[in-house]
Amino acid sequence: MIKLSGITPSGEAHLGNYLGAVRRWAREPGEGDLYFVSNLHAMTTPHEPDRLRKLTEHQLAILIASGVPAESMFVQSDLIQEHMALSWLLECTCTFGEARRMVQFKEKSDGNSSVRLGLLTYPVLMAADILLHGTTEVPVGNDQNQHVELARTLARRFNSTYGEVFVVPEAVLPTTGARVRDLANPAKKMSKSSSEPDSIVYVLDDPDVVRRKFRRAVTDGLGKVAYDPQEQPGVANLLEIMAACTDMTPVAVASGMTTYRELKESVADVVVKELAPVRERALDLLRSGSELREIRAAGADRARDRSGSRLNRALELAGVG
Repeated sequence: MIKLSGITPSGEAHLGNYLGAVRRWAREPGEGDLYFVSNLHAMTTPHEPDRLRKLTEHQLAILIASGVPAESMFVQSDLIQEHMALSWLLECTCTFGEARRMVQFKEKSDGNSSVRLGLLTYPVLMAADILLHGTTEVPVGNDQNQHVELARTLARRFNSTYGEVFVVPEAVLPTTGARVRDLANPAKKMSKSSSEPDSIVYVLDDPDVVRRKFRRAVTDGLGKVAYDPQEQPGVANLLEIMAACTDMTPVAVASGMTTYRELKESVADVVVKELAPVRERALDLLRSGSELREIRAAGADRARDRSGSRLNRALELAGVG
């Protein structure tokens, strides 16, 4: 069984990414699980090349520093020839109607004539990511389930038209990680796209910056520390973050605390402690550069070896190999 998960470097990795997915990947890697930095997916909107390159390196360093098995990782663009070759085969298998029906394209292109073509074809590239590596399971939420269904459709169509080569993947619900909300607006999840820098705690933030951000976190005027997500969403968010870092329940964390100041300082302390080894290791990898390049190159070689025969067979069956 091969389970494939990707993370897109569309911005700096933050606490929500780490507690919600990355830490779980490191703690509970399954045999055959694969993890990749999907940097090609970050190009569907205007981007700065140097920033994309930097964010890709940062994301890979954080995965390694968090303990995600190096032998299970690769960077998408390191196999750009393989991914693009298969993406083209699948674009020639996919219909315009199927691509146009994707919800994300419909929402983002509505009334916008300058939307990038890559936004339309992105789900086909995602299908290529999945099928190239013989993926059997793809952990996705409801917002990405439609894309996995497209991958299943294209795999079956290609197999029935040209010959059996692709595994038909299954969408599976991801194991639930910690839910981290925006520190300034707990009605929203913590997101790389937030316009409020102090509402996001980044994995590579300096400890003093982390503490400052938590001191400014939104609470409420009730003046009591209790776990009540409906009535006290800001306080609940802080309690959930602290609970995730201490392997306790939010209710247990709240017990004994009397002030919001105490809560904010306590949350900042445990987050700084949780992120410290990851931050230190990631920064070491980024500073030296050579070890990160070696791990990245080895990951690309393994991914290429794993997928090469499948791609060659698909090209041959389609008449171009």
